[in-house]
Amino acid sequence: MKPIYDTIGQGYAGKRTPDPRIAAAIHAALGDAQTVLNVGAGTGSYEPTDRTVTALEPSTEMIQQRPEGAAEVVQGVAEKLPFADDTFDAAMAVLTVHHWTDFEAGLREMRRVARQRLVVLTFDPVGPYFWLADYLPEIIELDQPIMPPISAFERILGEMQVSPVPIPHDCSDGFLGAYWRRPEAYLDRQVRAAISTFAKLDKAPKALEQLKADLNSGAWAARYGDLTALDALDIGYRLVVADIG
Repeated sequence: MKPIYDTIGQGYAGKRTPDPRIAAAIHAALGDAQTVLNVGAGTGSYEPTDRTVTALEPSTEMIQQRPEGAAEVVQGVAEKLPFADDTFDAAMAVLTVHHWTDFEAGLREMRRVARQRLVVLTFDPVGPYFWLADYLPEIIELDQPIMPPISAFERILGEMQVSPVPIPHDCSDGFLGAYWRRPEAYLDRQVRAAISTFAKLDKAPKALEQLKADLNSGAWAARYGDLTALDALDIGYRLVVADIG
């Protein structure tokens, strides 16, 4: 099956620039690992520059958008990593597990090729959803089948640490929840083009018209205006860290 970002990934790199605060959390979670495999690496967001990184990415479109000087990239899928056992100190995966065809196989493959640690940034569908789901409840219907809950990670990895990753109000990485305090951004076609969820939503145009009307009328501010006083918000993103040595 053709990777989804081969279809929707044009211009992705311009809207999906790594947020330094999220990057700091990921890099700290990698500990002292010196060799790192980045699974579902995309254009290279969050790859540490002070370690030896190998990227694994299925999408040709994403690979072509990787910047000059980025880590070496191998085209392939998480479910069948083309590396020997214990090749890397650590394996990381950032907002990608929901695109895998077999989550359990991909996670077991990451554990197979890493000697010390796994680090995964994911979204827990059991956690809180933010206000966009009030306009597009289909988001929840889409997430439930594809977003593995934290309990699924625990079943495969055993003991692990799970930390909430509050999303900054000015997050520079334009994933679905990044604009929780900037609702007008969801009206921007280029913003939506870098978010895979919108490629799957048939009713998005109607809902976005309602959002636009509510922003203009003040209805959005009346319902959600308290959010504008917050610097960051926990909307379900989680950092999973498992030591496997």
